[in-house]
Amino acid sequence: MLALPGGVVHVDEDASTEATVARVLNDKTGFQPRYLEQLQWFSGKHRDARSWSISLAYLALVPVEELEAASPNSFHFYGVDHLPQLAFDHTDIIAAAVSRVRNKSSYSTLPCCLLPEKFTLSQLQATYEAILMTTLEKSNFRRKIEAWDVVEPTEEFLTGAQRPARLYKLKDFMLFGKSFG
Repeated sequence: MLALPGGVVHVDEDASTEATVARVLNDKTGFQPRYLEQLQWFSGKHRDARSWSISLAYLALVPVEELEAASPNSFHFYGVDHLPQLAFDHTDIIAAAVSRVRNKSSYSTLPCCLLPEKFTLSQLQATYEAILMTTLEKSNFRRKIEAWDVVEPTEEFLTGAQRPARLYKLKDFMLFGKSFG
């Protein structure tokens, strides 16, 4: 049965729970999260058939390009609406993480953590739309991003079959704006 990555605190090595999570995630997946946030405690006598247990879950965001470059044999990816049966209460942990990401994405630059360092505004909008599960009107979205003053243009362009698209980068990490609503 599949499970989320987990581990234990190395008391003589880990300076904090965040350091533990970053170490465990790197050891088990090879990823270094761009964003890490304590999510929630999960506890109870029915979580694990072996004994009463407690877990401190963290939300870790990794850019899609890193996920795409990862070895397909080291772990599995599933859409949040198409999860297989998971160990323990890991489905509940994923539901809490999805809820947190969707909520924070409605008023912050959190979706930028899933993009490469440089991205097009269309890529940024598509990321927001996928997370928020809604279509955002292009000119309103761009006006909102401009008003938030969170991205700046680079001198680079993404070229392909279409007209070249300017690449942007985030000015300040995790700058909060106002709701897209």
